[in-house]
Amino acid sequence: MSSVIKINEKANHPQPIITASGDGMPGLDIVEYGDYAFVIQSIQARLEGQYRARFQLYVQEDYGQDLWDQLERDIQADNPEVERLCAVFDTVEARTFTFGDAMEGEGPRMFPSLRNNVFVYPRFRVAMARVPMFRQHGISSEDFIWAESDAGLAEFLKDMSRRQRQYDREQVTVFKDTRDGLDRERESLTRGVRRDEVVMNEGVKTEIYRSIDEFFAQDRHFFQTYGLPYKRGILLYGKPGNGKTTLVKSIAGSVDAPVAYWHITEYTTSDSIQEVFEAAVRMAPMVLVIEDIDSMPESARSYFLNTLDGATSKEGIFLIGTTNYPEKIDPALMNRAGRFDRAYEIKLPDEEQRRSYLLLKRLHELLDDEAVAVAARATEGFTFAQLGELYVSAALRKHYEHTVDVEQLVREMNAELGKGRTQLWHSDQKSSRVGFTTG
Repeated sequence: MSSVIKINEKANHPQPIITASGDGMPGLDIVEYGDYAFVIQSIQARLEGQYRARFQLYVQEDYGQDLWDQLERDIQADNPEVERLCAVFDTVEARTFTFGDAMEGEGPRMFPSLRNNVFVYPRFRVAMARVPMFRQHGISSEDFIWAESDAGLAEFLKDMSRRQRQYDREQVTVFKDTRDGLDRERESLTRGVRRDEVVMNEGVKTEIYRSIDEFFAQDRHFFQTYGLPYKRGILLYGKPGNGKTTLVKSIAGSVDAPVAYWHITEYTTSDSIQEVFEAAVRMAPMVLVIEDIDSMPESARSYFLNTLDGATSKEGIFLIGTTNYPEKIDPALMNRAGRFDRAYEIKLPDEEQRRSYLLLKRLHELLDDEAVAVAARATEGFTFAQLGELYVSAALRKHYEHTVDVEQLVREMNAELGKGRTQLWHSDQKSSRVGFTTG
């Protein structure tokens, strides 16, 4: 719900202390402010001349680039709702291009650049401009928003928020901490993983999906009935390749809510933690997946825990943490309510699960039922990832040799896996190990 806040003012239409003409501060020469004011006044004059209305300059108080991201998408999609009024500077670029994705059959595309142009949403009487600012050491940019009225801006923001949420549902947001700060990308939802394609313990699977479905129920009846806070956190742990990522993909593809992945690295800091959770709160209700949570740097762990404990930091967020190394997890993550509520071990598949997975991969199209059963029995200790590789190897063998000895394939794979465990890579190698030494 939007609102316009009114405050008492000491005079009708009070005048600024300092003006671009220098009134109010005789003898003071503010060069940079004069340049800034000239640009702003020029844009404002063009707006008012074009639309026959007075525009007011606004600043966005809360953090975020969502408005500008949405504007950029509108520009690239040639949305008729937005108009390019004019360029700001005549000798700064006003158009840009992309090569397009050749794999998707896309060619080069040209369109107005986000920087150095004034864009207007006429229906709301709102204008946006990312204006180049000339500094001593180069060109930076400042973002400006104008509107004819508070009411028009409020309607514009509601519309942008609605469209942003729809976009968030259609794309996966990926956060990654880098040397240069938090990187944020969007990835299209490719073919998702159906829930019936997830092979795991049925009891655990049912419990996880049930908690997800209750969280995103439209009326939140469950949480209201039992007086529960509208937040939830689960931790998935197990050996690499056991299906944690597949489970998460099935969740992402089956909930009608935004999903974000956060890749923690050695560059994760308190600043990036705050940035991720601020973005998550704006997207809520949503799913936030924190991959390899054991990688959280020691210097950032305390701030991360405090963020999880915040009264509103997780409101509307279903948090999923994953780790291959639960022994490295800070015990404080699990020893306090409101952080991670449950931890689920994603175990190695048993024989029946291995058989179900191999059938899901369509191994029965390469082998008869008895051979599939043999493969399921012979692959004890295999992860789902290794079972997937068994299918690929069988398909290659079938394609080139027209026959598949699945027991031989399993023996070969076990031999290779054994080399990885023992580090004895050569057949004549007795005891030397391959690896790195320190000292």
